[in-house]
Amino acid sequence: MKIKLEFVKRVIAGETFLVPIGETAKKYSGLFALSELAGFIWEALPEAASENAIVDKILEEYDVSREEAAADTAEFLAKLREMDILE
Repeated sequence: MKIKLEFVKRVIAGETFLVPIGETAKKYSGLFALSELAGFIWEALPEAASENAIVDKILEEYDVSREEAAADTAEFLAKLREMDILE
C-alpha cells in the first residue's frame, strides 16, 4: 500500500506520533497521535500488498479476532484515505 505524503513515526514520552516532514509539513501542522495498533498498521503499510495482508500481520502479533482486526484496520485506513495520506 502506498503512503502519498511524508511522515516519520516517533515515540515521545511513551506516546506514538506521526510527524509531517518536507512538503507535507506545509499541508499538515502538528502531530498525529496513534494508538499502539495504528502505529503497528502504519509500519506494515509499505510492505503490505492488501488490507488483508495487514490483518494477517495483526493476527500474528495480537490476540484478537479476525473480525476485530479487520474492522480496526479498515477504520484506520479509511481515516488515512480521508486525509489523502494513503492511495
